[in-house]
Amino acid sequence: MLVGALVTVLFVAVVQLALAQHVRNTLVDCAAEGARYGALDGHDPADAVARARDLVTQSLSATYAADVSAVRTTLDGIEVVEVTVRAPLPVIGLVGPGGALTVRGHAYAEDQ
Repeated sequence: MLVGALVTVLFVAVVQLALAQHVRNTLVDCAAEGARYGALDGHDPADAVARARDLVTQSLSATYAADVSAVRTTLDGIEVVEVTVRAPLPVIGLVGPGGALTVRGHAYAEDQ
Protein backbone atom coordinates (compact mmCIF):
# COMPACT_ATOMS: atom_id res chain seq x y z
CA MET A 1 0.00 0.00 0.00
CA LEU A 2 2.72 2.49 0.95
CA VAL A 3 4.82 1.67 -2.11
CA GLY A 4 1.79 2.07 -4.38
CA ALA A 5 1.02 5.48 -2.90
CA LEU A 6 4.63 6.59 -3.28
CA VAL A 7 4.78 5.42 -6.90
CA THR A 8 1.50 7.21 -7.64
CA VAL A 9 2.75 10.48 -6.12
CA LEU A 10 6.01 10.25 -8.07
CA PHE A 11 4.15 9.51 -11.30
CA VAL A 12 1.82 12.50 -10.82
CA ALA A 13 4.81 14.74 -10.01
CA VAL A 14 6.63 13.68 -13.19
CA VAL A 15 3.51 14.24 -15.29
CA GLN A 16 3.05 17.71 -13.76
CA LEU A 17 6.68 18.60 -14.41
CA ALA A 18 6.31 17.47 -18.02
CA LEU A 19 3.16 19.60 -18.37
CA ALA A 20 4.93 22.67 -16.96
CA GLN A 21 7.85 22.14 -19.35
CA HIS A 22 5.45 21.73 -22.28
CA VAL A 23 3.69 25.00 -21.40
CA ARG A 24 7.03 26.82 -21.10
CA ASN A 25 8.34 25.46 -24.41
CA THR A 26 5.09 26.32 -26.18
CA LEU A 27 5.18 29.89 -24.84
CA VAL A 28 8.82 30.30 -25.90
CA ASP A 29 7.95 29.13 -29.41
CA CYS A 30 4.92 31.44 -29.63
CA ALA A 31 6.96 34.42 -28.40
CA ALA A 32 9.73 33.72 -30.91
CA GLU A 33 7.26 33.30 -33.78
CA GLY A 34 5.49 36.53 -32.78
CA ALA A 35 8.84 38.33 -32.73
CA ARG A 36 9.72 36.98 -36.19
CA TYR A 37 6.38 38.17 -37.53
CA GLY A 38 6.75 41.61 -35.95
CA ALA A 39 10.30 41.94 -37.29
CA LEU A 40 9.23 41.59 -40.92
CA ASP A 41 9.55 44.68 -43.08
CA GLY A 42 6.32 46.66 -42.84
CA HIS A 43 5.23 45.22 -39.49
CA ASP A 44 5.48 46.74 -36.04
CA PRO A 45 5.51 45.44 -32.44
CA ALA A 46 1.70 45.57 -32.27
CA ASP A 47 1.60 42.97 -35.06
CA ALA A 48 4.01 40.84 -33.03
CA VAL A 49 1.73 41.00 -29.99
CA ALA A 50 -1.33 40.04 -32.04
CA ARG A 51 0.48 37.11 -33.67
CA ALA A 52 1.90 35.80 -30.38
CA ARG A 53 -1.51 36.13 -28.69
CA ASP A 54 -3.20 34.20 -31.48
CA LEU A 55 -0.62 31.41 -31.32
CA VAL A 56 -0.79 31.11 -27.53
CA THR A 57 -4.60 31.04 -27.61
CA GLN A 58 -4.60 28.33 -30.29
CA SER A 59 -1.90 26.27 -28.58
CA LEU A 60 -2.85 26.54 -24.90
CA SER A 61 -5.63 28.84 -23.73
CA ALA A 62 -6.66 32.49 -23.73
CA THR A 63 -5.66 32.58 -20.05
CA TYR A 64 -2.03 32.23 -21.07
CA ALA A 65 -2.33 34.99 -23.70
CA ALA A 66 -3.54 37.71 -21.33
CA ASP A 67 -0.18 39.43 -20.81
CA VAL A 68 1.79 39.71 -24.07
CA SER A 69 3.95 42.71 -24.91
CA ALA A 70 6.44 43.62 -27.61
CA VAL A 71 9.04 46.31 -28.00
CA ARG A 72 11.71 47.29 -30.48
CA THR A 73 15.07 47.33 -28.78
CA THR A 74 18.78 46.97 -29.40
CA LEU A 75 20.49 43.73 -28.46
CA ASP A 76 24.30 43.62 -28.87
CA GLY A 77 24.12 46.63 -31.20
CA ILE A 78 21.47 45.07 -33.46
CA GLU A 79 17.88 46.27 -33.62
CA VAL A 80 15.50 43.46 -32.67
CA VAL A 81 11.85 42.95 -31.85
CA GLU A 82 11.41 41.42 -28.39
CA VAL A 83 8.14 39.73 -27.43
CA THR A 84 7.52 39.03 -23.74
CA VAL A 85 4.83 36.62 -22.53
CA ARG A 86 3.89 36.49 -18.84
CA ALA A 87 1.66 33.54 -17.98
CA PRO A 88 0.60 31.38 -15.07
CA LEU A 89 2.95 28.61 -14.07
CA PRO A 90 0.93 25.38 -14.05
CA VAL A 91 1.26 23.92 -10.56
CA ILE A 92 -1.82 21.71 -10.29
CA GLY A 93 -3.00 20.72 -13.75
CA LEU A 94 -3.08 23.93 -15.77
CA VAL A 95 -3.88 26.07 -12.71
CA GLY A 96 -1.23 28.13 -11.00
CA PRO A 97 -0.11 31.57 -9.89
CA GLY A 98 -0.48 34.24 -12.59
CA GLY A 99 2.57 35.99 -14.00
CA ALA A 100 4.98 33.46 -12.49
CA LEU A 101 6.29 32.34 -15.89
CA THR A 102 7.98 34.91 -18.12
CA VAL A 103 9.44 34.03 -21.53
CA ARG A 104 10.94 36.19 -24.28
CA GLY A 105 11.48 35.82 -27.99
CA HIS A 106 13.76 37.95 -30.18
CA ALA A 107 14.01 38.48 -33.92
CA TYR A 108 16.29 40.61 -36.08
CA ALA A 109 14.39 43.60 -37.50
CA GLU A 110 14.45 43.32 -41.29
CA ASP A 111 13.88 47.00 -42.10
CA GLN A 112 17.37 48.10 -41.03
